[in-house]
Amino acid sequence: MSHLTCTIDNRVATITLDNAPQNRIGDQMVEELAAAIAQIANSDARAVLLRGAGPDFSFGGDIRLWPDRSRSALRGTFERYMEVFNRFEQLPLPVVAAVNGLCFGGGLELALRADVLFASDTARFGHPEQTLGIVTLLGGIYRVAERAGRARAAEWALTSEQIPASVMERAGIVNRVVADDELLAQAQAFVDKLAKGPTRAFAAHKALLRAWANGGVAAADEIMFDIAMPVFDSQDATGGIASAVDALKAGKPRPSFPFKGA
Repeated sequence: MSHLTCTIDNRVATITLDNAPQNRIGDQMVEELAAAIAQIANSDARAVLLRGAGPDFSFGGDIRLWPDRSRSALRGTFERYMEVFNRFEQLPLPVVAAVNGLCFGGGLELALRADVLFASDTARFGHPEQTLGIVTLLGGIYRVAERAGRARAAEWALTSEQIPASVMERAGIVNRVVADDELLAQAQAFVDKLAKGPTRAFAAHKALLRAWANGGVAAADEIMFDIAMPVFDSQDATGGIASAVDALKAGKPRPSFPFKGA
């Protein structure tokens, strides 16, 4: 039985964590995520929605697997998880996460790989690792720091407290908090809109943000034009600019341009 599904419809890929009852992340789910990433890369998908089935997004890692593994084997497990999570983060497509219920540990670390994060108003987030005497294993603490600052990242990792969605929104980790019964509809509408946008420009923005995260403004400036200028050769850019110029010359409002994702 699968622990994760990936469907592609209308150029939107939907990845659903589906390992009842808590959507815990183990070897099988990670390998299925790797397969989903490959499926998306070889498809016509132009945006991705990540969600969890059932009442909770994910309680995090399946710790039942850990005690029987040697330290070297366990390190290999976590390195594989990190590799797949990072490949998901680096998809050249906009990724939106829709988080409901509890989003803990590895589940939070996976959600943090999304570009935009929607949360239901009763969702709660946290790093439970402190209660186990370990650390955030898949880059959670410093990805929180990147978005919310070092002080909050340290407090939340050290205390393992459950953080309400509203607090995460104010901290800049969650983009939008919506009513529980509207979460999927609003996230779906947003990702559908992104799927109709200029895919190559979205990919360029993700690459620039990654450079900034790795090396700051100077690092992003260094590669800016290597990333930005090839986008001008895309069909979307040539058509979009021509359409805007024609409207400007005619003194008309700029029309909505039908981007093809090419």
